Amino acid sequence: MAPQHAPSAPSLRSRLAPLLFLLQTGFIIIYAFFVEVDSNVKVDVETFSDFYAEFQDVNVMVILGFGFLCTFLVRYGFSGSGFNLLVAVMATQWAIILNGIESWYYGGKIRINLRSLVVAEMCTASVLISMGTMLGKTNPVHLIIIALLEVSGFIVNEWVLQTLLKVRPLDTIMLLHVFGAFFGLMLTWILYRKGSEQRLEKEKFDKKTGLFSMLGSVFLWMFWPTFNSVLVDDRTPGRKLGAVCSTYLALAVSAVTAAAVSLLSHPKGKLNLIHMQSCILAGGVAVGVSMSAVHQPWEAMTIGFSAAILSTIGFQYLKIHMLLAFQCHDTCSTLSTHGLPGLLGWLSHLLLQIKDSDDHTTAIRFAVFHICTLLITITISLSTGFVTGLLLKWNFWRPPQSKKWFDDQAFWEFPHNAVCK
Repeated sequence: MAPQHAPSAPSLRSRLAPLLFLLQTGFIIIYAFFVEVDSNVKVDVETFSDFYAEFQDVNVMVILGFGFLCTFLVRYGFSGSGFNLLVAVMATQWAIILNGIESWYYGGKIRINLRSLVVAEMCTASVLISMGTMLGKTNPVHLIIIALLEVSGFIVNEWVLQTLLKVRPLDTIMLLHVFGAFFGLMLTWILYRKGSEQRLEKEKFDKKTGLFSMLGSVFLWMFWPTFNSVLVDDRTPGRKLGAVCSTYLALAVSAVTAAAVSLLSHPKGKLNLIHMQSCILAGGVAVGVSMSAVHQPWEAMTIGFSAAILSTIGFQYLKIHMLLAFQCHDTCSTLSTHGLPGLLGWLSHLLLQIKDSDDHTTAIRFAVFHICTLLITITISLSTGFVTGLLLKWNFWRPPQSKKWFDDQAFWEFPHNAVCK
């Protein structure tokens, strides 16, 4: 007899497919009438080749880096990598449209080029960061809704900061780590379920999934200097080179420091793979947020050192306390990996800017605006996360049962599970 497969999850058949068809058809129509390639930009072959290489670096981070990083759960590898790709491409298309609204308003067309693609993928990175908090506890319909709403909130935050506070575009987009972490925390708080405080059997990793996840961290670690430097204005001599060197040094120091702290925090003095794969990136996060104020190698190294200590200790102790005290079940410890290093980078930016300022009035003025930048970012991220969480609590989206958390079988076909009559 022909094999019979278990019926697919109703949320995928009756919810996801229509949603994807509807959204993609809408995007195609919008792109058909309002989007065109920016052919007015005259770029020589060498410049194009250089920027295309940087675009590919960012693309590898978004698709391969975050994709493999999310495969550490023993029974969630298909979903971790597959849903990452699905969310990334949907969010990037949406971000291109939203980022081009100003161009459409003044010129009647949304013009895209390599730079606009990079900016859109960096907006998408904030969504992938938030996904880490909810990894394994949502269905793909939830993830698509999260992507659309979070990208919208992040771009609104950029517009507010650039319009009201005159913050430079590079500084606003690098707050993606803080925005994504707090958005995700609000989501996991709103969607908390009783019983989450007990570690589920499937919320663990083994050698194979740990290795794939470490591969994702290596991809992120290798290409993070491009991620931090790709939007740096290269018209100022040495700024782009300085950003690359500062990011590499911060990443190198954070990798060494994370290993040392992991050894010290283990009862038997052994390395923890999860510590290594997450906390070695802390230096890149922190120095990215403070990039505009980092001018010396020792500054970047100090930031990387502090970020790794903060991230590793947070990973070791903060996750369980956030769960018990605030009912926030953060699957990937996103707060420790991106939130705390992002806040450290914000603080480092403030202190370095004040140190380099000769005028006390200017320093105070900058401090006030810098504090307002953080408060606005956190407020918008928490507000957007709150609204998104309330929307996702609607049973219409058919959220997965707790016993189906961290399990690919609810969403993917496995040939060895076919039942023959």
